[in-house]
Amino acid sequence: MQVSYSIMPNINELLRDHVTLEVECMDRIYLNGYVPKLQTGGQLVTFMIERLGKPIPSPALLGKITHSFVEAVKQFAHDNEIPMVKFVHKQRKDDIANDLRAKRSVRDEVVFIGVAQEKANAFSGRKSEKKGYIGFEYERDKSVYVNHYYFYIDDEDFGPVFIKICSYAPWGIKVCINGHEWAKRQTDKAGVKFETLDNGFLSCDNPNKLQEICDSLSPEQIDLFFRKWLHRLPLPLTFEDRACGYDWHLSMWQVEVSLTQVFDRPLRGRQFFEEVIRDNLDLGRPDRVALVFDRKITKKTPGRFRTRVIYEGVHPSLHIEYKKFHLKQYFKEGRALRTEGTFNDPKDFGVNKGLKNLPYLQQLGRNINRRLLDVQRVSYNCGMSDESIHTKTLSNR
Repeated sequence: MQVSYSIMPNINELLRDHVTLEVECMDRIYLNGYVPKLQTGGQLVTFMIERLGKPIPSPALLGKITHSFVEAVKQFAHDNEIPMVKFVHKQRKDDIANDLRAKRSVRDEVVFIGVAQEKANAFSGRKSEKKGYIGFEYERDKSVYVNHYYFYIDDEDFGPVFIKICSYAPWGIKVCINGHEWAKRQTDKAGVKFETLDNGFLSCDNPNKLQEICDSLSPEQIDLFFRKWLHRLPLPLTFEDRACGYDWHLSMWQVEVSLTQVFDRPLRGRQFFEEVIRDNLDLGRPDRVALVFDRKITKKTPGRFRTRVIYEGVHPSLHIEYKKFHLKQYFKEGRALRTEGTFNDPKDFGVNKGLKNLPYLQQLGRNINRRLLDVQRVSYNCGMSDESIHTKTLSNR
């Protein structure tokens, strides 16, 4: 009797022999823009009295700033022929943005402005009478629904981005950029040919140059991009206010670090990934979390540790949680294995949210992504897949 088997290559063989492109790059980066001198009620009062020159810090002053900002946005849109869109509650903003970007192709300009009423941790004021003086005190003690203005931009260097500005004090800003989109613009400027895979890369004529570019995104470049658009967009605070120290700084809100491995035979890669999922459902256990995140886990370690498999239709994805960090692995666009770590709180790893710590998180995220693959290499069953066993053929009985 002769038995022949169709044997699935193990993870080492698959990653060594069948990956045509491997790219490590920061993906989505969400940033907070905040004015350090406007974070407390006392600081806001000082701003109104000393900077604005108003002896009574009335909420009416803040209302005037909001009104002036809203009118400036409308005038900016009119002068530059920029569409304004009112977002509806629970509407998918990304879908609208993708549609309008396709219809209005511009470079280094605002594509459109979206208006949405959303929650904000804004200041509320109340009268205060002390020793015959009637004034106002302010607290950020509750969330309120206020208008936010989304500036969807096509930036020369960063590609599709958006900057969201809250119309109420302390006028917080949210910034969303994508490391892959930035890398595309830089790779194109370097004259290197490539094919895209959604927001990533499918192929590249010079993979080493591409990785060099992905490695070079820095906090300084991000801050320069931010300053550029603060100079060009309408803002609640004037240039004079900002020159007097009431300017926005950036901190990290959410950072995604990804590893993408493109396969020459996508079907085989997908089969491998589904088998890896079955072999690693216990990665959420504290002892195995410690292997992936290189952290000692005890019963006293705060946070949640678990592994989940989520299906969107027939497409599975592996999810591992460590405190507020989210590690995700899935097969992207049917072509590539994407391993992606998301930092939701840098303090989980001993650093604050300052933008200067971005390179540290980038390297840490890459290490975590690689360790997940290392753990999968060890745990992967190198024997035949279930499909191989069922499809074996018997001959010469």
